[in-house]
Amino acid sequence: MTTAVPQSFDYDPPMDPFLPVIHSDADLLVIDKPSGLLSVPGKAPEHGDCVESRSRGVYANSRIVHRLDMDTSGVMVLAMNPAAQRHLGLQFERRKTRKTYIADVWGHLDTDTGEVDLPLICDWPNRPKQMVCFDNGKAALTRWEVIGRSERATRVRLFPYTGRSHQLRVHMLALGHPILGDRFYAEGVALAASDRLMLHAESLELHHPTGGERVTFRSTCPF
Repeated sequence: MTTAVPQSFDYDPPMDPFLPVIHSDADLLVIDKPSGLLSVPGKAPEHGDCVESRSRGVYANSRIVHRLDMDTSGVMVLAMNPAAQRHLGLQFERRKTRKTYIADVWGHLDTDTGEVDLPLICDWPNRPKQMVCFDNGKAALTRWEVIGRSERATRVRLFPYTGRSHQLRVHMLALGHPILGDRFYAEGVALAASDRLMLHAESLELHHPTGGERVTFRSTCPF
């Protein structure tokens, strides 16, 4: 499994903390992924350092279940055995998990709650960027609520119902409010407003592979 990285990108992943662990047991490894670290290896040899390689260096049996964008920080779950990987994979596929994100977006949203229901497709000439496409895009739904406002930006909590690549980034852009520091979709002052993507996976709720108990893992927003 590889992930697309722009050829001209200078990859310099953070080394401290190396692999912050939120929780581990016989089935689950839950980490607090730092911004700037790939989830899985890129195609180039210099893009091999990632969550997958780091976790296997410490937990040899750990297995990738889902991914976060390199620039996104926060809660990410890995499986510790094949059965748990299948169990978790089906939960993501069947939308049995619940995720929340925190984002700082440029400008002020007109209302305090809302949703974006726009289909997405890969923008192939500009990979890994995505774009809205009503003809061939896959359904994508994001709900949001305002949790804070500053002079030039709005802090929102995002609730993705689907899990399309770059979904939150493109949906916020479609509202006219790109996420601060987004090197793919923000421009000008919105891009310059932060030296990192201001998007954080705050919580992940799922059924534990053993017993099915509903459990929630959280990470404090670092920005």
